Amino acid sequence: MAKKYKITQDHESCIGCGMCVSLCGENWEMGEDGKAHPIKKEIGEEELSCNKKAEENCPVGVIKIKEE
Repeated sequence: MAKKYKITQDHESCIGCGMCVSLCGENWEMGEDGKAHPIKKEIGEEELSCNKKAEENCPVGVIKIKEE
C-alpha cells in the first residue's frame, strides 16, 4: 500500500520568503496575503521529495510533513 503524508504549516508564522514555492512550485503557491501555502495538504510518496525540500529549507521551520 502506498504511503500517505500530511503537510501542516504554521501559516501565521510564515514570513512569505517563497523558498517553498521556488523548491516545490507544483504544490506551493503564494497567497494574496503574501504568504505561501500548500495546494494539497495530503500527498503521496511520489510528491514527497520536493515537499521535503520545502520543509527542510524553510528558514522559519513552519512546514511539517508527517506520515499518516
